[in-house]
Amino acid sequence: MSFTPTNEDTAKILQLLKESRSPVSAEHNASIQQQLETYNKMQDFNCYLAYILCNLKQETEEIRSVAGLLLKNNIQTFYPQLTESLKYLEQNLLQNLLDPSKNIRQTTSNCIATITRTGTFTAWFQHEINLPQCLCQLLDSGDANGIDGALNTIVKICEDSFSELDMEMYGRPVTFLVPKLVQFLGHSDETARRHSLHALVQLMQSYTICEEGGGIFNAILTHLDALLQGIFKLANEQNLEIRKDVCRAFVCLLETYHRLKPFIKDVITYMMAQTQAEDEALALEACEFWSSIAEMEVAVADIKPYIPQLLPILLKGMIYSEFDRSVLGGDDDDCGIADKEDAIHPHLINKAAKSRVHAQHRDDDDDDDDAEVSEWNLRKCSASSLDVFSSMYGDPLLETLLPMIQERMSESQPWEVRESAVLALGAIAEGCYSGMRPHLNQLVPYLITLLNREPKPLVRSITCWTLSRYSRWVVTQSPDPKQYFEPLLQALMVRVLDNNKNVQEAACSAFATLEEEARTDLIPYLKPIVECLVQAFDKYQAKNLFILYDAVVTLADSVQRRLNQPELIQLLMPPLIKKWMALKDDDRALFPLLACLTSVAQAVGPGFQPYAEGIFSRCVGLIANHYQMRMAAQQNPALETPDREFVVCALDMLSGLADALEGGLEMFVANSNLLNMVGETMKDEGPDVRQSSFAFVGDLAKTCMNHLKPILPHYMPLLVANLNPAPVSVCNNAAWAIGEIAVKIHSEIEPWVAPIVARLVAIINQNVNRNLLENTGITLGRLGLVCPDLVAPHLGEFVQPWCFNLRNIRNDIEKEHAFQGLCVMIRKNPAGAFGAFAYVCDAISSWGNPKKELKDEFAQILQGFRQHIGDQWPAYYNQFPPILKNHLAEVYGLSG
Repeated sequence: MSFTPTNEDTAKILQLLKESRSPVSAEHNASIQQQLETYNKMQDFNCYLAYILCNLKQETEEIRSVAGLLLKNNIQTFYPQLTESLKYLEQNLLQNLLDPSKNIRQTTSNCIATITRTGTFTAWFQHEINLPQCLCQLLDSGDANGIDGALNTIVKICEDSFSELDMEMYGRPVTFLVPKLVQFLGHSDETARRHSLHALVQLMQSYTICEEGGGIFNAILTHLDALLQGIFKLANEQNLEIRKDVCRAFVCLLETYHRLKPFIKDVITYMMAQTQAEDEALALEACEFWSSIAEMEVAVADIKPYIPQLLPILLKGMIYSEFDRSVLGGDDDDCGIADKEDAIHPHLINKAAKSRVHAQHRDDDDDDDDAEVSEWNLRKCSASSLDVFSSMYGDPLLETLLPMIQERMSESQPWEVRESAVLALGAIAEGCYSGMRPHLNQLVPYLITLLNREPKPLVRSITCWTLSRYSRWVVTQSPDPKQYFEPLLQALMVRVLDNNKNVQEAACSAFATLEEEARTDLIPYLKPIVECLVQAFDKYQAKNLFILYDAVVTLADSVQRRLNQPELIQLLMPPLIKKWMALKDDDRALFPLLACLTSVAQAVGPGFQPYAEGIFSRCVGLIANHYQMRMAAQQNPALETPDREFVVCALDMLSGLADALEGGLEMFVANSNLLNMVGETMKDEGPDVRQSSFAFVGDLAKTCMNHLKPILPHYMPLLVANLNPAPVSVCNNAAWAIGEIAVKIHSEIEPWVAPIVARLVAIINQNVNRNLLENTGITLGRLGLVCPDLVAPHLGEFVQPWCFNLRNIRNDIEKEHAFQGLCVMIRKNPAGAFGAFAYVCDAISSWGNPKKELKDEFAQILQGFRQHIGDQWPAYYNQFPPILKNHLAEVYGLSG
């Protein structure tokens, strides 16, 4: 496109830009916006903006910058429409990096980086402009303005487009860019040094995104000696931004520890000094070094001599700064003050609202991070580093660390110092657990006393957390609960009802942790626990309510049916129903409340019946409303698209009702449009919706098969279509639901068996999620039980991974069905199992004491194989591990 600006259009656009900088009224602003939208429809409007930015040097810097800002936004928004004008923009922007104004160069760099980020380097190469080489030419030009403009641009490209710097199609610019940046670390201009280092740090930080060993990594490695030399020269610069990047660089260079090792003593000394810097942002960057190096076994010998010097530095960093204290609030009793809306982080809303995945009976730990979502700071980084050091170095740390902590816990110390000492005790709870155990019979009572008497809310808060870190010891240490467990339980319940919101939050989280550890040990205390939680419902503001819901969920999951006592239900349900009734259908606070009600329903079982109908009806309504709103939003883009989480939580609640009421759900299903709604959820584009939907279908199969059967011709193809390991949770629940349907309708599932088996056999032979493999195996076994003629011919295709994956699951009805199916299939097709007979024996041995019918089946199969092998049996049998041989001999009389 050939662009020639006219004086008339230039004047009009300049006038518009000037008027936009001096707003008069809302009407005037609206008029300006309307004119801009009109100009945006002009083919060459962006060329005019570039012309003003790059060529009208007589205009004020402010007006040129406004033109540049508009241009950047238009590039980002309308890039596909810029084809005709792009070459003009690129040529002028590149020249403008030489502009005498730093502000204009910065704006120009932003425009160039936006073109690159949006259109990749191809946007330049198609116009025969090799952008990386052009920038390097500017660096070599000796022009101070050009060098600054080029480095500004390179920094932004390294931040946003680093992967393209390693692409062959662009000539791997990183290979010549890295040495050029390393060279500029020694430049006489501080800004040039700062930009060069920052760009290199951006490239080094990309290691975690790019494949290790890629071009960026190799380019850094090739020039590492010169890079290290340049970084060391910059280490003591006065400029804080440079020192922050020096610290970031040393963290990144730990990836090449063998090259850093000759200098590691100097690096450690430097990083200890920077961790104590007065500027907290600099200290934080330096502190990141410690948690990284602490995890490196290769660095253990090098870091060990410095631990006595480092530990007090980390302890000092764990003290609340003045800024931290101002953010967290003072010593006020603030529980009566409503939370600001922006204080309620979405993490808290969604924390408990997790879609159900049908797991195969394993008590795996939940690795979800329940820590409060807030800004990462020096205190948290220091505590995290101490945690990592304790895990890596263990109990030997205590010889140095415990006297320091004890000194800081003295009553003569300021409360901030005492608080940091309690934090340190919590940080080392896991890594130094063995070494701490001899001290816990004194430490735990001390902390409980501190929790009861401490006037400072932040000390009470951290004491709650630290006690929660030792809750497993409290639960298991003494057979007499009065010694440790009851005092801790009572102290936490008091603090759950504290008048300070920070303490409430910490106490409620700690209480949930104690519940997880204690589980059925809570049963004798259920009434006071429920009474405490019910009081909290009246006391808590919105933010802490979400943590309270989590404590109720944990209680329900821990004690299960022991919660099904009329007295407890009459205490617990009214506040939950009150919240339920108070929330509107579009309130996201429904998510954690529904999750809480789901767990309570599953725990109390039949005792939930009085509350079931209203909750059932509203959940069906939530699903129906969602799809009506979604359809309306599709027809009218101005309408907001509804959040799928409402459907997910409603489906999970319905699954909870199905578990709780068993056959009691039938009358609700019969009198509703639920099954048609579920059909919609099974087709939803959101995997989280389908995941919950398939879990509910499996629950319906167990409890409402008469109502489900007529609609199976619509459901089954959807279930089969989702037997794809990506996403795992959807596939897992679809496989489980099919298995539940199979054992209810038996041979009536035959029309769908062939495609189901084909997909399940493919899955079980892959290296995918363990839970998915187990559910896949169970469903194959169940299908083999009800349709052996269709499944048994495929036995040889899956029997070995089937046995391997099902041997470790808990003995229950699902495993029983699966192994019954295996036996039927082996009788139908013994040759299919012959090649994996050792795996079959191993899987059979996983049953400690099966029911008589199943045990007899196993015995027949084992003896049948023995007879089939004949004279070769002793040699074959002697290959089995001794434990397996002993079990088969003792239980089934099988010997060599």
